[in-house]
Amino acid sequence: MTKAISVDEIFQLVEKALKDNPKPVQDLNVVYQFDLSGDDGGTYQLHLNNGTAKVEKGASAKADCILQMSVDNFKELLLGNLSGTAAFMTGKLKVKGNIGLALKLENILRQYDPSQYLS
Repeated sequence: MTKAISVDEIFQLVEKALKDNPKPVQDLNVVYQFDLSGDDGGTYQLHLNNGTAKVEKGASAKADCILQMSVDNFKELLLGNLSGTAAFMTGKLKVKGNIGLALKLENILRQYDPSQYLS
């Protein structure tokens, strides 16, 4: 199970991982929005712009892809314990906007090892 880590801390770690290894996001120019429900939930945006990554709390920009899920499912998704496709098919994940971008995000996240941060 995941250690007690806040969603803010998770997004700081995601931003750091993307900055440390920008190659998987080198050619992307997209805004992902995460609407997370439950304790410690909230709205976060991940701005990817040609190899740079920035996370913001709130919805400061128009998102290209919005992912809606619970905080618990979000953590399981990051750990690789829940696939995006399975989450979508079972209603644990709702996607608004470009679903192709949601699939691309999962492929990007698989290139990083979140267990060093979350386990």
